[in-house]
Amino acid sequence: MTDPQAGRQKSEVRSQKKAGAGLLSSDFCLLSSAFRRPRLHHLAWIFLALLFLAALFSDRIAGASYAHQFRDSPSAPISWRFLLGTDALGRDRLARLLAATRISLLLAPAAAVFSTALATLIGGLAGYRGGLIDRIAIRAIDLMLSLPWIFLLIAARALLPLNVSPAVSVLITFALLGALGWAAPARVIRAGVRDMRNSDFLLQARACGCRGMRLLLRQLAPNLKPVLLAQFWTAIPLFILSEANLGLLGLGVSDPLPSWGNLLRELETDLAFNPGIVACLALMLAVLGCFRVVTEQKAEVRRQPCLRRGAGLNNL
Repeated sequence: MTDPQAGRQKSEVRSQKKAGAGLLSSDFCLLSSAFRRPRLHHLAWIFLALLFLAALFSDRIAGASYAHQFRDSPSAPISWRFLLGTDALGRDRLARLLAATRISLLLAPAAAVFSTALATLIGGLAGYRGGLIDRIAIRAIDLMLSLPWIFLLIAARALLPLNVSPAVSVLITFALLGALGWAAPARVIRAGVRDMRNSDFLLQARACGCRGMRLLLRQLAPNLKPVLLAQFWTAIPLFILSEANLGLLGLGVSDPLPSWGNLLRELETDLAFNPGIVACLALMLAVLGCFRVVTEQKAEVRRQPCLRRGAGLNNL
């Protein structure tokens, strides 16, 4: 007859081997799926970086400034001299498209930073303080979200001066986008702060004497970083589309400074095939798609540690 204790030891060894094999297999599945998945976010970053460099050196690439008029070649077709042709004033469409890309890729993230900072201030204060401040903030958020975004944007822009210089029109447009785009991020940030307000690590920090701004900056802000980054990356394509809508209606960046919106305004008068408009639409869709891929990749990176821990706990 076999010893019962030896039998129990053998069964424990077998169970430990199975558990270890389960952990290794789960980690191997995660790694293999990650390697099998196309690295779209790498391609998206490379495309955005190359496009940004091309937009910065648009005059050298196109061979002319976006405002220079070739009076001998108005509405010129595609050629080796003008890769996308010229508009009715003889301006190189490629130079204007790259200059418009530079404006969008520089100022849309700047507006997203301003909007996220404003949302952090309002939502963070409301979620942390509670009480009357929270009630006032949530009513303001509900009011902003109940209004149609595009109509609110058009009405606010129409109330501001329109007869301004092109540089001022750029600042007004993107500052307005940042000032009106805080409501949805503020609701998300408020909910995150309310969840953390009575968490164990904040209670321990208060017990150790951490108060006021030190508590917010040293304890609360680092734990809100994933939420803030998600709101920032989500806001960029929204602001790019919003600026295009304003420019299409003549309320965005003013001529001669190009933007994706005022480049698309040629659709009002010319419905024939236009390579400049086709290139502008294709480039805008490609940029929006790249930002979508980048946002999804960052969300997946934040979820990956949780998936690993969950897989390990299920196999134990």
